[in-house]
Amino acid sequence: MKQYSPACDQNKDPILAIIKPLLSNATSVLEIGSGTGQHCVYFAKALPHLVWQASDQAIYLDSVNAWIADDQLNNTPKALELNVDASWPTKQYSAIFSANTTHIMSWEMVINFFQGVGTALHKDGLFILYGPFNYNNAYTSASNADFDLWLAQQNPQSAIRDFEALNELAKKAELTLINDYEMPANNRILVWKKI
Repeated sequence: MKQYSPACDQNKDPILAIIKPLLSNATSVLEIGSGTGQHCVYFAKALPHLVWQASDQAIYLDSVNAWIADDQLNNTPKALELNVDASWPTKQYSAIFSANTTHIMSWEMVINFFQGVGTALHKDGLFILYGPFNYNNAYTSASNADFDLWLAQQNPQSAIRDFEALNELAKKAELTLINDYEMPANNRILVWKKI
């Protein structure tokens, strides 16, 4: 049940270095697309002042909950089932975090994702999105171009998304961009604030 992703181990410390100061005043974080569950317990352990709520589609919850059960932290409740097309929690959160999700989703799911984030965030809450993004319809590296080709072979609806298109969705959800951080391995962290 407990799955492991080498990529999560490789990116967890660079991500934490960015999000730790951003979340210094947060009391709750909803993680969307928790995947294996590794990020959830690692970040929650480093940020004991907040509740880290993991979530994902039903097929991934066994692994997420196995990581949560093994670490037995006080600030990691059982993972929620969340499908961006359907089942959003009614509760609002101080921040929403998501890593490596928008390039896996169809574009329709990405639209629903941003709409859901807009409703699930408190006013002044932060939406923190990690992953590879294109800028001005161009890849930022040859490796991202290769990755995008691989994504299309796995699922024609998957693709590295254009920053400008995501930012337009954010504006419609009443989110304003406050930072764009360069990360290792040609990834970025985009941070929007609910206005």
